[in-house]
Amino acid sequence: MKEKETRLRNFQEHDFRILHNERTAFDWACKQTYVALGNMMTAAAMIGIDSCPMEGFEIDKMETLSSSDFGIDTDKFGASHMLAFGCRKNDQPVKTRQTLDEIAKWYN
Repeated sequence: MKEKETRLRNFQEHDFRILHNERTAFDWACKQTYVALGNMMTAAAMIGIDSCPMEGFEIDKMETLSSSDFGIDTDKFGASHMLAFGCRKNDQPVKTRQTLDEIAKWYN
């Protein structure tokens, strides 16, 4: 086993005890997808594309679609999140903010 793989396995088995059961491993993997989601959303925003992360979707329908239309082996891979991209129909409204004096009270 390569040194990098050895360190990763040590981290997963001993440091974080991720591999003790499938649920723990899947939960950890789901959390790790937020790193990729954040990077994709930032990159999209930089080029003027809006995005929206989603957790609330019908997992059974998603897995059926993944398997039938994209050939994904759903016995090995599962969906944790979805991310929609698009361009808004209307311009972003101008943000209005209260002044600091309107939201904070200063005492001497």
